[in-house]
Amino acid sequence: MSELLERDRKYVWHPFTQMKTAGDALPIVRAEGSYLYDENGKSYIDCNSSWWVNVHGHGHPHIQQALAEQFKTLDHTLLAGVTHPKAVELAERIVGILPEKFTKVFFSDNGSTAIEVALKMVFQFWYNKGVDKKRILALDGAYHGDTFGAMSVGQRSYFNAPFEHFFFDVDYLDFPFKNKEEEVLQQAEAFLKTGEFAGIIVEPLVQGSGGMRMYSPEFLNKLTLLAQEHDALVIFDEVMTGWGRTGKMFSMDHIDAKPDIVCLSKGLTAGALAMGLTVATERLYEGFLDDDKVKALLHGHSYTGNPVTCAVACANLDLFEKPELKENLARITASHEAFKAANDKHDKVNEIRITGTIMALEIETGEGNTYFSNIRDEAYNFFLENGMLLRPLGNIMFLNPPYCTTNEELQYCYDKIMEFVEKV
Repeated sequence: MSELLERDRKYVWHPFTQMKTAGDALPIVRAEGSYLYDENGKSYIDCNSSWWVNVHGHGHPHIQQALAEQFKTLDHTLLAGVTHPKAVELAERIVGILPEKFTKVFFSDNGSTAIEVALKMVFQFWYNKGVDKKRILALDGAYHGDTFGAMSVGQRSYFNAPFEHFFFDVDYLDFPFKNKEEEVLQQAEAFLKTGEFAGIIVEPLVQGSGGMRMYSPEFLNKLTLLAQEHDALVIFDEVMTGWGRTGKMFSMDHIDAKPDIVCLSKGLTAGALAMGLTVATERLYEGFLDDDKVKALLHGHSYTGNPVTCAVACANLDLFEKPELKENLARITASHEAFKAANDKHDKVNEIRITGTIMALEIETGEGNTYFSNIRDEAYNFFLENGMLLRPLGNIMFLNPPYCTTNEELQYCYDKIMEFVEKV
């Protein structure tokens, strides 16, 4: 065992890991483009963009330059009663690329906290108005983060069992599989017509940690309109689905209806630094304006609007404005579609699902879709041996790679995935 791994075992508690039974961590010491490199020099294709954050590849020079230049000018300042150029620039540019109904940007520091802020906005909006709306509607199978509010609106399961007695009550709709869309809309109508719902929260088009489960834009559009018809505020959790993952900049770009709040993180800073944004409409913002200071949104974080992080996010937006970004999104999507066409009928494949640059292959194991499938560890180790860092969601093998990933690298990943499928 190397010195690095010995020190890791002695001091580091890894996320989503049973430390008693886990093997040694992968000792990554360098990254470039779509590759990670371990301490022995072995390369690994970053198949899942390092937890879905690294959109342009590692070590992009434009991101590096923005980070270094901002650090020399202003490294950090509080944002309460203070502003700085990069926070203003980022907020202005975010509002500029979102639908015009969005006007105000609230800064936090990751996806979970962006969700917490959104939930507090929804509950306090109605509280400030003196309206008794305290119920929240969510989708079965959801994952919105690991803080307590985010866990409350997520799937109640083995992940959260020790904490469920702390959660606030949430009502759930069934997942809108193609043959159940109308039934789920009827469920939603039954809930919403009570007038008791403060809001509804969804991962638009794709449930990430729930197994890369996908549903139609048509359903999302109808659900959003239905909620707004009954004056329930709509939150889109675009933490994972934003920044090109669904083939467009945001999932909401696939539909006509728009939410009242959108939560952003992950690809927001191209994987370089931590940031969350909760972006709201003017109507929602105005619900907090009052002579009574207690009606303000009394929420904040130490690193809210950190200038270096804001500068990195602005540099990231520069890269999204380049024509090759759209070309890469289309190229990766087309590559996934070709793979699906060639392998969707394989007898060991239950389903291949694609939305934009996200491809998920569900291996038929007889266990159903479960995070703790016995196949998960076997698959993870197989891919590591073959130079791929791919963390399966149980029996779901999925790719959402950096957009710089080449067709040759994608084909290698497809080949190895199918090689593993044949081994099952």
